[in-house]
Amino acid sequence: MSKSKPYKFVDDDTFDLTNMVREGVPYPYFNNLSNQIHLGVEDWSSYLHISERTIQRYKKENKSFDPLYSERILQIELLYKKGIAVFGLADNFYTWMDTISLPLGNIKPKELLDTAFGITAIYDELGRIEHGIFA
Repeated sequence: MSKSKPYKFVDDDTFDLTNMVREGVPYPYFNNLSNQIHLGVEDWSSYLHISERTIQRYKKENKSFDPLYSERILQIELLYKKGIAVFGLADNFYTWMDTISLPLGNIKPKELLDTAFGITAIYDELGRIEHGIFA
């Protein structure tokens, strides 16, 4: 019986990321990421601004996501990679993402993943946490 490999987050190489966006994130890659960072179809539907049914169609047809969706998927993946590095343990970061944050406008950070500006705001907050600057 084969052991499954531990999940490895995407590298931060701009050219590789650009090519991955252009080619589209394959559904199996997306599924592995979803399982790793504990986001369901309902979450992704909200973050990508597409219906759950459309996501299910990507699954059924085993196709790659369009570049627009692929870019958001990779932005979220890189954010989670950064967050886990800052918090040290994935579970600590996941808990933070689900906890109301005063500096982020009294909402859960997870609720900001539907826009590039929201993702940037979370990155900025992670930078402040990483450097011990608490608001």
